[in-house]
Amino acid sequence: MSRQALIGNVTAMLSDAGFAVSDRIAVRPKSFDLAARRGEDVLLVKVLANVDAFDAATGAEMRRLGHYLNATPLVLSLRTRDEELKPGVVYFRHGVPAVSPDTAVDLFVEGVPPLIYAAPGGLYVDIDGEVLEDAREERDWSLGRLASELGVSRRTVSKYEDGMNASVDVAARLEEVFDRPLSSPVEVLEDANDVRDADPEPAEPAPEPDDEGVVAVLAEAGYTVHPTERAPFKTVSEESDESLLTGHSAFTRTAEKRARIMSSVGEITRTRSVYVVDSTRRENVDSTALVEREELEDVEDANDLRDLIYGRVDHEPESA
Repeated sequence: MSRQALIGNVTAMLSDAGFAVSDRIAVRPKSFDLAARRGEDVLLVKVLANVDAFDAATGAEMRRLGHYLNATPLVLSLRTRDEELKPGVVYFRHGVPAVSPDTAVDLFVEGVPPLIYAAPGGLYVDIDGEVLEDAREERDWSLGRLASELGVSRRTVSKYEDGMNASVDVAARLEEVFDRPLSSPVEVLEDANDVRDADPEPAEPAPEPDDEGVVAVLAEAGYTVHPTERAPFKTVSEESDESLLTGHSAFTRTAEKRARIMSSVGEITRTRSVYVVDSTRRENVDSTALVEREELEDVEDANDLRDLIYGRVDHEPESA
């Protein structure tokens, strides 16, 4: 299956699951391919045929964007170099959860979360320690008795009850012994913090030299500005409870395409977007405001910038 077809299938699946889905991000560089929202759940989705193509820089960018936009970064992929991704299993690449399309269908369409995650050494399950302890005590079994049943040490059983993960084989054996579910689902939409790779929090990149003037104006206006490296926008800026996507270049066909994508992503993430250009007669591209550099330099605070943006997008956008 081609990557374009795979992205189309993922888009259709998310729509069937009740998500509003952005336009495909068809410009480079791009750290994610789609943004999607269902209620308060927001996803930034990267779609790859082979998950091994997901590199550390892209993972760091997606994690940063997830933090800025209150979204969950997620990779949907078919396989690794050696095998297909197993259904019902969450993998991690550079701190970002990765699942197969089948697992995504179970999670988003059927409402059945995955119970297994891959980590160095194999496949693991989170055991609900309190449920396990209750089940053991109902049988009036000691830690030693259960350890004997499992072929592990008494200390290991104690750790399971304290919340340590277990291999899939041990988890299956526990559920067979007590004839009840003992596993906790992997919370993909909560970033699966407890089982993600132990990657350090990614540092922010410096703004590109051509963008430093725009970043300086935004900062002086009271925004906290986060430069990006591989997103279809140059910065995500925060002020009070609002976020702002910002682009910057000459107003070319590529810039218009980026502005349109920013508008689509902004609708999903509930952010405003502005594209700073040298010169243009247009006021907007869809819901992305177009602002000339000289106009931006006149902005003194966040309210000035809001007024400038709202005045250009709170009406019917111009056609392309």
